[in-house]
Amino acid sequence: MELFHCLYINLLLISSLFVAAVFASDPYSEALLSLKSELIDDFNNLDDWLVPAAAPGKVYACSWSGVTCNKNNTIVVGLNLSMKDLGGVLSGKQFNVFNELADLNLSHNSFSGHLPVDLFNLTNLRSLDISRNNFSGHFPGGVLSGLQNLVVLDAFSNSFSGPLPVEASQLEYLKILNLAGSYFSGPIPSQYGSFQSLEFIHLAGNFLNGEIPAELGKLKTVTHMEIGYNSYQGSIPWQLGNMSEVMYLDIAGANLSGSIPKQLSNLTKLESLFLFRNQLIGMVPEEFSRISGLKSLDLSDNQLSGPIPESFSELKNLRLLSLMYNEMSGTVPESLAQLPSLEILFIWNNYFNGSLPENLGRNSNLRWVDVSTNNFIGKIPPDICSRGVLFKLILFSNNFTASLSPSLSNCSSLVRLRLEDNSFSGEIPLNLPEITYIDLSNNKFTGGIPTDMSQAPNLQYLNLSNNPELGGNIPPQTWSLPLLQNFSASASNITGNLPPFKSCKSISVIELHKNHLSGSVPESISNCKALERIDLANNKLVGSIPEKLATLNALSVIDLSHNNLSGTIPAKFGNASNLLLLNVSFNDISGSIPSGKALKLMGTSAYVGNPWLCGAPLKPCPSSMSILGSKGTGKKLVLVLLLCIGVVIFIAASLVGIFFFRRTSKGQWKMVSFPGLPRFTANDIMKSFNSTDSASASVCKAVLPTGITVSVKKIEWGAKRMSIMSEFITRMGNARHKNLVRLLGFCYNKRLAYLLYDYLPNGNLAEKMKMKRDWTSKYKTLIGIGRGLCFLHHDCYPAIPHGDLKSSNIVFDENMEPHLAEFGYKYLIQFANGSIPATIARRDSGEFNNAIREELCIDIYGFGEIIVEVLTNGRLTNAGSSIQNKPRDVVLREIYMDNEVVVGDHDPTNSLQEEEIKLVLDVALLCTKTNPSDRPSMEDALKLLSGLKPLRK
Repeated sequence: MELFHCLYINLLLISSLFVAAVFASDPYSEALLSLKSELIDDFNNLDDWLVPAAAPGKVYACSWSGVTCNKNNTIVVGLNLSMKDLGGVLSGKQFNVFNELADLNLSHNSFSGHLPVDLFNLTNLRSLDISRNNFSGHFPGGVLSGLQNLVVLDAFSNSFSGPLPVEASQLEYLKILNLAGSYFSGPIPSQYGSFQSLEFIHLAGNFLNGEIPAELGKLKTVTHMEIGYNSYQGSIPWQLGNMSEVMYLDIAGANLSGSIPKQLSNLTKLESLFLFRNQLIGMVPEEFSRISGLKSLDLSDNQLSGPIPESFSELKNLRLLSLMYNEMSGTVPESLAQLPSLEILFIWNNYFNGSLPENLGRNSNLRWVDVSTNNFIGKIPPDICSRGVLFKLILFSNNFTASLSPSLSNCSSLVRLRLEDNSFSGEIPLNLPEITYIDLSNNKFTGGIPTDMSQAPNLQYLNLSNNPELGGNIPPQTWSLPLLQNFSASASNITGNLPPFKSCKSISVIELHKNHLSGSVPESISNCKALERIDLANNKLVGSIPEKLATLNALSVIDLSHNNLSGTIPAKFGNASNLLLLNVSFNDISGSIPSGKALKLMGTSAYVGNPWLCGAPLKPCPSSMSILGSKGTGKKLVLVLLLCIGVVIFIAASLVGIFFFRRTSKGQWKMVSFPGLPRFTANDIMKSFNSTDSASASVCKAVLPTGITVSVKKIEWGAKRMSIMSEFITRMGNARHKNLVRLLGFCYNKRLAYLLYDYLPNGNLAEKMKMKRDWTSKYKTLIGIGRGLCFLHHDCYPAIPHGDLKSSNIVFDENMEPHLAEFGYKYLIQFANGSIPATIARRDSGEFNNAIREELCIDIYGFGEIIVEVLTNGRLTNAGSSIQNKPRDVVLREIYMDNEVVVGDHDPTNSLQEEEIKLVLDVALLCTKTNPSDRPSMEDALKLLSGLKPLRK
């Protein structure tokens, strides 16, 4: 045994001597192993960085991943640790041995802490890339000038603060300087105009302020400049027109004022100019026509006035022209239609008038046109889709007339068509195989709904409402469109019967009020499992209300008012837990309104105009109807007998209850139930807790006597607060929406209460964030969250702010439908701790409106942050301020990568997803505006997100 022990000791000694010998001639490997020991490598991406097993003499690290050596494998000249999921804080001490290192790439990791000063001793370094990490603190000052050979300095997307490093301007060979996407503050140093070799400068998305230095105009070698998404003072320096080599200039979102300097027209090599989202005034310089190579010009979201310059006819390479959201006027020059490269034309929300150019679309591959919310007249240019690539045409809120051109009727590439709020006439085309969204409402179309709906197999949204001369019937194929979700044709003189609902799995909204529909509501409506809203009011429908309508779990709004329906209200509606509105007023409905709190909450307006209808909330039913019925004396006697027995039992139970109350009044439990919870006693609930421990926990799970599993939250209160808190809990319990977790009831005494919620075991959004999900699922999730929040803000009176909106408070049901959990709970906690939240204060309080509005704005901000979290698969959390301070195109590029979107792909599906992501991100940017008054209401945010309105309208 001792022999083996001696051998083991000797082997260790030999091994140690061997490693020491290796490291004596190979300090690089030793330094890298020391570096590895500091790193967090959860995915073992540096597993091949091992102690060498070969003979000394060469640098063993040359065989390791990310390490580059010279030809003889004797010197390390490059280290690339990019995208290896590494983290930790770097000491930097290991870099002292890398005297010949030329390239160091630490990008796309999670390194944090201060940037090691030792890095700046690498005097042979040509490229330093530390982008997309979380380095913080001030960028090391006074040492950067030591990297005299540096060509590339990329520190994009970190958390640096303080001033920009002035010493960077002393780097003679520097070509790329990227300090965007951090928290640098203060002005751009005027010394930044003295770079000798700089070609690329990116400072956008920081907290920079002050005036843009005129010295930047001295940068004669720069081809790409991005300095927007900061908050400067003053105007654009005219001296920037001296940057003779610049091809890309972006100063968007930078708080700039004044007019656009005409000297920018001297930038004759410019291809892209982005000055959107500022406060620029005056006219667009005619001199811009001299920039013959210009491809993208975006001056949107400013206060520009005047017409589009006629001279723009010289911009033969122009692909994107965006002047939207300004105060421009006049007509659109006919010469604009002659531009051979024009693909995207955005001029909406201005004061343009006259007709669109007659030849628009004839000479270029026009892909997207949005001229909505102007004063245009005339017709749609006949050749607008002649090249066959137009996929979005947005013309709403103008004064267009005439019928749709044959070119548009056969535009097979069209995905989105919005022509609402005009005076278009003639028949409606539907030979559009790629179309997903059509809104033709508020026009003068005729000829009925197109009969061959199969020509639009991808259609999801169709709105033909308020076309009073449309007429015709509803084609039987309408409900069979495989993707159709929203069908609206209200106030359009539609006649005939409702066709059978043979296949309608995707339809969620049917709106057909104010027509002349006759016949009955088909029983086959039960096939529409996704139906959320049906509005058939103000028609001539007869027959009874289908009982199967009450079995649709998603259905929340039913309006059958002002028809000729008869019979009774199906009893099953009393158990419809998601029902928010059932309006059967002004029909010939009779009998008793089914019992159920949801139906009582509708109010009398939902039932008036039915003389033979009775029961709460209307007048009580006659005793002959409510007690004895009308069939047989024997049955009457049985009912009377049962009633008497029930009265006796009630009296006995009351006496026992009074006796019990007198004995145990301090600890007596009471029960309040909301729609969806069977009638249990407080004792039933208390016995259902798993154990004494679970009953004492703040959150637990309980199985009720019928087997229903509920989630239970405990809250303590004082006797003095019990009344007002129970009132607010009742408001929470009456809030019913498919995207809210139902509060089923609460059990309480004078000391504490237990709130009983639906138990949804399918996890929360925070848990599922990093799971790979398709874009459709993400979009569905965001819409669901938005609908739930919109209901709390706009359909509850007073409004109920959520108060704690975050991904862990969004849970999923068995159909992966999102539900908002814990809405209002924050305010109960506040009250229990002694303060009175504005949300439950008296409505006559002078501060109520302002206080509750502030809480709603906080919710909207949280919604914007959740959008970003979903878009980035959980990569960005609490990112509202950071996305406001980063360039939008940078954020978009990252999100496209997160969602595996190939930008520029001509695949229509990919292009549509690309544009939808832009739309969703813009909603997030609006919701996370720093100034609460700049944020949209939740109702407007949801409309934007749903595509019902374009951005900022």
